[in-house]
Amino acid sequence: MQIGTLGRTSISVSRVGLGTMMLGEMIPPAEAKRQLSHAVERGINFIDTSEMYPAPLRPTTFGLTETLIGEWLSETGLRDRLVLSTKVVGPPPREVIGPTKTLAYIRDGKTRQDRANLRAGIEGSLRRLKTDYIDLFQPHWPDRSTNDFKKLGYVHDPKDRPVPIEETLDALDELVREGKVRAIGVSNETPWGLSRYLSASERQGKTRVATITNAYNLLCRTFEVGLAEFAHREDVGLLAYSPLAMGVLSGKYLDGNRPDGARLSLYPHPRYTSEAAQRATAAYAALAREHGVSLAAMALGFVAEQPFLVSSLIGASTIAQLDADIDASLTPLTADLRAGIAAIHAAISNPGP
Repeated sequence: MQIGTLGRTSISVSRVGLGTMMLGEMIPPAEAKRQLSHAVERGINFIDTSEMYPAPLRPTTFGLTETLIGEWLSETGLRDRLVLSTKVVGPPPREVIGPTKTLAYIRDGKTRQDRANLRAGIEGSLRRLKTDYIDLFQPHWPDRSTNDFKKLGYVHDPKDRPVPIEETLDALDELVREGKVRAIGVSNETPWGLSRYLSASERQGKTRVATITNAYNLLCRTFEVGLAEFAHREDVGLLAYSPLAMGVLSGKYLDGNRPDGARLSLYPHPRYTSEAAQRATAAYAALAREHGVSLAAMALGFVAEQPFLVSSLIGASTIAQLDADIDASLTPLTADLRAGIAAIHAAISNPGP
């Protein structure tokens, strides 16, 4: 297993990390704990979660994933061997919760990225995770109206009154100085937002953002447009979530298929299922067959070899699938495969923003 570093910190993480969004929902507690242990046996030392997991979001399951991980950490005694990342929610974007739901059940809906919410968020996560520190702590999305979650088209909301990034950074810096957090990152952030964090930390001498957690896969490569240069020049590497585009790049949803028990069969989501995304997926599947590899292996291999990547956050329904995904992420692509991917991307660029 290759090892990367979180920004300019001394924290080392495995090139493949375990995303935990489905632990406690699609993956029952006992199986979730077995999967966590197996991931560590395979060389993964980086576990990524959030206070709002599991998905789909519901008041009755809020915090369940962190609670499961906390129980597992207590049972196994593995805390000191792992890098643990969690996230604190912000004001609820429709892209996350849907048009008819709210996050009122989280701190009575007081989910801004201000000092009070960040402190309440970290205290809740520490309690559920049964630990006295978090290695990487991140606002889950920006506290402003923007193109988070890869929403196309920017529309300024004149009523938007975001918490200033400088205030958010100051609160995060306090948590670092208190020893509750080792490093900070951002998630679902834009180039403008990341640049403000970095310039504020430089001006004020505050803790520097180490990573950015954004979607990245064959159907969504927008990170390359405005953020990859930050990774290179500012050492803010990518923690890539959805490397298989919610399972679409496994090929199991091709031709309108919805297998029993599969994620998008149980919880439909439009992000990677547009007509253009289906055409691109079919083209990538044909390319993979031509080269004698699985679509999932090609997709994961593509993400894993990007120079701006710190860790690819994989999720799996079973241990067998977890093994396959780890193996695929560690297998380099051939030059011919890379050329074929480039040709498809040129013809159908970013159909799953």
